[in-house]
Amino acid sequence: MKSHSRAAGEAASRLISERIAELGDWRGETLARLRALIREADPEVVEEWKWMGTPVWSHDGGICTGESYRSVVKLTFFKGASLKDPAGLFNSSLDGNTRRAIDLHEGEEVDAKAFKALIRAAVALNASGGKKSSRRK
Repeated sequence: MKSHSRAAGEAASRLISERIAELGDWRGETLARLRALIREADPEVVEEWKWMGTPVWSHDGGICTGESYRSVVKLTFFKGASLKDPAGLFNSSLDGNTRRAIDLHEGEEVDAKAFKALIRAAVALNASGGKKSSRRK
């Protein structure tokens, strides 16, 4: 079964690469940069392709999705409301009890160090069985 999972992961990685290439503008560049940061933060991350074409990164459960729209690249963290965000990266989907998102517009950069810390915190939360840490900064 592991070889099937590996094949599915390789297929998803290829589809994510194709999506980045087909965007062909700042959105593709931004998604590629975020993807690289996710992989740097967690070399064991699993790439998935879900919900009719959404890139998803997982490790012991979902970490985040990477969606591209006309004017924004959005990374939605599945358990973002349970993560500490001292750098204040979350700037979208702040009203819900579970998810939080980072919206990046053309010309905006994400703080790489803070973003990788957020990815690592999401992985640690998944590994702990999803037990919440303090929700506040």
